Amino acid sequence: MSNLAVVEKPLMAWAGPTVLRKPAPFLPMSRAEMDELGWDACDIVLVTGDAYVDHPSFGMAIIGRLLEAQGFRVGIISQPDWHSAEPFKALGRPLVFFGVTGGNMDSMVNRYTADRRIRSDDAYTPGGEGGKRPDRCTVVYAQRCREAFKDVPIILGGIEASLRRIAHYDYWSEKVRRSILADAKADLLLYGNAERAVVEVAHRLADGESPRDLDDIRGVALFRRVPENYTELPADDLDSADEGASRQSGDTVVRLPSCEQVEQDKEAYARASRVLHREANPGNARALVQKHGDRDLWLNPPPIPLTSDEMDAVYDLPYARAPHPSYGDAKIPAWDMIKFSVTIMRGCFGGCTFCSITEHEGRIIQNRSEKSILQEIEKIRDKTPGFTGVISDIGGPTANMYRMACKDPKVEKACRLPSCVFPDICPNLNTSHDDLIRLYRKVRETKGIKKVMVASGVRYDLAVQSPKYVEELVTHHVGGYLKIAPEHTERGPLDKMMKPGIGTYNRFKKMFDAAVQKAGKKYFLIPYFIAAHPGTTDEDMMNLALWLKKNRYRADQVQTFLPSPMATATAMYHTGVNPLRGVRHGASEKVEAIKGLRQRRLHKAFLRYHDPDNWPVIREALKAMGRADLIGPRPEQLVPAHQPPGTGKAAGTKRPMRPGGGKMGKFTTKGVPLIRK
Repeated sequence: MSNLAVVEKPLMAWAGPTVLRKPAPFLPMSRAEMDELGWDACDIVLVTGDAYVDHPSFGMAIIGRLLEAQGFRVGIISQPDWHSAEPFKALGRPLVFFGVTGGNMDSMVNRYTADRRIRSDDAYTPGGEGGKRPDRCTVVYAQRCREAFKDVPIILGGIEASLRRIAHYDYWSEKVRRSILADAKADLLLYGNAERAVVEVAHRLADGESPRDLDDIRGVALFRRVPENYTELPADDLDSADEGASRQSGDTVVRLPSCEQVEQDKEAYARASRVLHREANPGNARALVQKHGDRDLWLNPPPIPLTSDEMDAVYDLPYARAPHPSYGDAKIPAWDMIKFSVTIMRGCFGGCTFCSITEHEGRIIQNRSEKSILQEIEKIRDKTPGFTGVISDIGGPTANMYRMACKDPKVEKACRLPSCVFPDICPNLNTSHDDLIRLYRKVRETKGIKKVMVASGVRYDLAVQSPKYVEELVTHHVGGYLKIAPEHTERGPLDKMMKPGIGTYNRFKKMFDAAVQKAGKKYFLIPYFIAAHPGTTDEDMMNLALWLKKNRYRADQVQTFLPSPMATATAMYHTGVNPLRGVRHGASEKVEAIKGLRQRRLHKAFLRYHDPDNWPVIREALKAMGRADLIGPRPEQLVPAHQPPGTGKAAGTKRPMRPGGGKMGKFTTKGVPLIRK
């Protein structure tokens, strides 16, 4: 089969098993609940690192309800004790497969800060209690499932599996790890938006096919040999490979540098990262193959985005819209955060290199219909306890990409660029906010709705294209503060982030302030900035600090770059090479990676230039940079020359432990940024 012939049957076209059952109030988490439903066994058991909240913001709820709608009996094992296989036997042997996920977040990102300190809490656990899931959660759970029932197929999914689908740099162990499929010893891995794939996998396994037979489904990774009729394109020289692809006929597969190569050769790693990201468009992506020892890891092209009808079908499933009753009155912070919010779209075409949304959800926006969104708001109004008439957020990965798309489907299918808005907004991109404005107005008109907030991040370079949207946003959907993310002021790091220049932020702020004045409100922007991103110099951070002081911003908490799995910026951090450009031995563009704790601490200190505890390290750096002129009492100077009594000690005196042992040093990160003017 050719790569583009790897097609997907429409999601709702699958016929369910012969026995269609009434939806369960909650998917069962115990044998007693199975007995109440009259089940002698589960067809599918889903194992998750999150608490089970039956709501479409939780991945396992979506997959579980979707499979239930296909007629399968689906059970949930949530946050099991992983120290033995016994908790994984709680629902008995599944007849079709185990589905395993770490949850809504990568388990390592969930558990550790940017400086690898263990977090004390977990938003996806009852009571917010930390430590209820193991490190590398998906791997551990899959291994325990295999111990529990050796012959049951194991299918990996979710963001942790998706972002670790090939050999990848792991920040917490500071090494390149194999594909998670190899470490977990699972049968298949489903990456990206996996609704269609999981439905097809379930039906075909139920019909008696083997996991190894499911090599024609988009979004599937598995170990297999390259078929003899395939032509292999080497990734040694990407541009030559792309030129060669245009002349190739028939079936092709791109061979990435092997796991062993990317472990030993950082340029090979950067090249693999570049190829992976350029083969991310479902319209033109080719299959990828990467050798792991004596086996080939095969990745089929990404899933075709869901249509609006399919998205509606997913979000209209019979969710209980509440945590499982077994949790009693325990608070689940992630649930409290989203229970009055509505997701209206998926995906992001921004391509920010430090973010992994595009690698997981894709850059083609998938939209729900107005009807589906309004129906969910009515369900929130009528069925969610504690609702007071305020929708806490209406958005998605980005607040204002709803129904934006390439103007020409042919151009969209052929494009390999990682961003539609960098270095400038593509002329082929439709940036109209009219559909979103109309949606906002219809939501506000819904009976019982008093206020609709926009808490998702606004992409301000798109917003400035629509003054009407900015006015609508400020007049009706802001509650004191609006968060946006310029991330930096200097061109060097911004280019490595693929973010617009600070001039675009200034344009947005001018429009925002004008709309605030017209509306007679007292609202403020909260700009987010990031420290220690690859490509950032000490001078860049100094200039950012000067900009912050000039504009009278003081960061209460700041974010330090965290190299998450498979992000482009993570490849920069690990390799010191820029994979946004051609990668060739001896001719690759170099990128400065901020790895030393001393320099990371300095970059964070510049963001908190106003904190007296940071003044000693800033003064020392300014002198070393030849900028002692910025030390003094004048408004244009950054820090005073004299230290107040009782200040100047570095925050965080404990020496935190690395995952796996080893002392880290004194620098800490305190969570998400909050900047007040």
